[in-house]
Amino acid sequence: MVGTGGPVATFSIWDYVVFAGTVLGAAGIGLFQAIRGRKDTSSAEFLLGGRQMTAVPVAMSLTASFMSGITVIGTPAEAYMFGTPFWLFAFSYTIMSTISAEIFVPLFYRLGITSTYEYLEMRFNRLIRVIGTTMYIIQTALYTGMVIYAPALALNQITGLDLWGVLVATGVVCIIYCTLGGLKAVIWTDVFQMVIMLSGFVAVIARGAVLQGGLGNIWNDNYNAGRLNTFDFDTDPLRRHTFWTVVFGGSLMWVSMYAINQSQVQRYISCRTMTHAKMSLYVNMVGLWVTVSLAMLSGLTMYSIYKNCDPLNNKDVASSDQLLPYLVMDILAEYPGVPGLFVAAAYSGTLSTVSSSINALVAVTVEDFVKPAWPSMTEKQASWFNMGMSVFFGGVCISMAAVASMMGSVLQAALSIFGMISGPLLGLFLMGMFFRFANSTGGLAGLITGLIITLWVGIGAQVYPPLPIKTRPLPLSVAGCVSDLNITTTIAPWNSTVPPTLQPSNPRPALADSWYSVSYLYFCPVGTLVTMITGLIISAISGGCNQEKIRPELLIRKEDLICFGCSRKDRENTESDLIKKVGPDQLFGLDNPQFTDTELKPKENDRDIFTKF
Repeated sequence: MVGTGGPVATFSIWDYVVFAGTVLGAAGIGLFQAIRGRKDTSSAEFLLGGRQMTAVPVAMSLTASFMSGITVIGTPAEAYMFGTPFWLFAFSYTIMSTISAEIFVPLFYRLGITSTYEYLEMRFNRLIRVIGTTMYIIQTALYTGMVIYAPALALNQITGLDLWGVLVATGVVCIIYCTLGGLKAVIWTDVFQMVIMLSGFVAVIARGAVLQGGLGNIWNDNYNAGRLNTFDFDTDPLRRHTFWTVVFGGSLMWVSMYAINQSQVQRYISCRTMTHAKMSLYVNMVGLWVTVSLAMLSGLTMYSIYKNCDPLNNKDVASSDQLLPYLVMDILAEYPGVPGLFVAAAYSGTLSTVSSSINALVAVTVEDFVKPAWPSMTEKQASWFNMGMSVFFGGVCISMAAVASMMGSVLQAALSIFGMISGPLLGLFLMGMFFRFANSTGGLAGLITGLIITLWVGIGAQVYPPLPIKTRPLPLSVAGCVSDLNITTTIAPWNSTVPPTLQPSNPRPALADSWYSVSYLYFCPVGTLVTMITGLIISAISGGCNQEKIRPELLIRKEDLICFGCSRKDRENTESDLIKKVGPDQLFGLDNPQFTDTELKPKENDRDIFTKF
C-alpha cells in the first residue's frame, strides 16, 4: 500500500522502452546537429555555435545545465527533510540574472572572448589566467562527477541496474554527441531534456494530488507539520538555510555560477546579439523559478504521502537521494512507462549538464592552454583536437563520480564545491572589473588567500559536518509503517521535535561547531570578500596599477549598467574611437565581428577598420 513502507515495484518493460527512447531521442538531436553542421568544422562553430544562437534555446540550455539530475533528485529530498526555505532561492535567481545580464554580459560580449579566463590575462597576467582555468577544470570535473552519480543512484534504486554500468553509459552517450556536434548539439539537446525534466515533476505532483485528495490536502499536511515556515530571519551564520543565507549567500553563489562559469558564459556569448544574450538570462530566470517550484512541490507531495512512514528511517532506502525514486515506484508503478519517464527526467538533467561541462572544459583547455602554446594550429587540427579532448574529459568526469559517491547529499555537496572554488574567482573578476588600481600582484595574492580560506572551511565542514541543532531537519515518523523491517516507532534523534543536545562520541575540534559549521551558502561570499579585500590591500601596498596600461574596455562602464544599452548616444564609431577603445596593437577578444546591435555599428566608410581585425 502506498505510503506504508516496504519494497516497491521495479521497472516494467514499458518503462525501459520509454527510458531508452528518451535517451536515444536526446542523443539523436545531438547527432542531427552534428550532421547538419558537418560542413562547418571550425573551432568557433564547435565551441560557440558560430555565435548565431537566439535567446530562447540558450535560456533553456542555461536552465537545464545547472537544473540537473541533482535538482531532480536532491531538491525534492531537501523539501521533504527540511521544508520550504530552499524556495527562497527564487529571490537568488532574480538577483543573479540581473547582475549577470547587466554587468557581466556587456563586458564579456564586448570583448568577444571564447574562454571566460581570457579576461584574467587581459586584465592581470598569464599566470593568473592559468590558475583560474585550472581551478575551473577541477571544480567542473568534480561537479560533473556528482551529476553523473545522482541519476545512476536513482536507476540503481528503481531498476537494480548495476550502478557503475549506468555511470559509464551516461558518460558514453554524452561523449558521443558532444564530440560530434559541439555547442549547437549541446544547446538543442538541452531544450529537449528540459521538457522531459519538468514532465517528470508534473507526473509526481499530479499522481500525488490524486492519492491525497488534492493539492490542498498536501499543503495542509505540510503546514501542520511546520514545513511551510519559509521565511526565517535568524541572522546566525551557522544556520544552514535562513532568509539571509539563501538570499545573500545564495545570490553570490549563483552569480559565480552564471556570471563567470565557462559552462554558462559560453552559452550567452554564443548569442547573435547582446540583446539575445541578456534576454537569455532573463528567460532562464523564469525557467529556474518554474523548476525549483515544481521540485519543491514534489518534495511536499512526498512528505504528505510518507508523513506516517518515513522510508529513510524505515530502512526502505539507504540515503535521502533515493527518496524520490522510491516514491516514483511506489505511486506510479501501476502506470507502465511513467516511472521510465521520471528516470529519463533525472537522466536528461545529467546528460544536459555533463554535455555542457565537457564542451566548456574543451573550450577553456583549447583557448587557455593549447592555442597559446601552439599558435600555428590549423582549423583541421583544432577540430580533431576538440573532439579528442571531448573524449578525454568525458572519461575524467566518469572517474570523478567515484569521488562524488563519498560526499553525502548530492545537492549540498554540489553547491559547496561551487562556493569553495567559484567564490575566490568571482572576487578576482569583480576586483579587476571595478577597481582600476588593482594589479596582478594583488590579484594573485587575493586569489590564493581566498582559495585557502574557502578550502579550509569547506573541507572542515565535510570532515566535521554541522550538528543537527544548526541544520534543523524536521520531524519524520515511522508510526504508520507496516513493513517487516519496522520493529520500532522511535524516531532518529536528529528528526525529533526537540533539538538534540547530546554530543557525538568522537571528540570534535573547537572549530567544528563554529567555523566549520558556517552555512555552506556562505562559502562563496567568504571567498569573494577575502579575495577582494586581500587583493586590493596588496595592490595598494605594491604601488597599484599603471593607469596608462589599463585598457578602458576591461573595466565596467556606466553604459554597461543600463538595460540593453537603450540610452547610449554614440552608436557609431569613427576609426579613432575604435582604436582608442581596443588599442592599436591589442587583438584579444575581437573574434566577434558583429559585436552587438547596441555595440559598434560602422558607417560605410569605416568597414575597413573591422576587416583588419
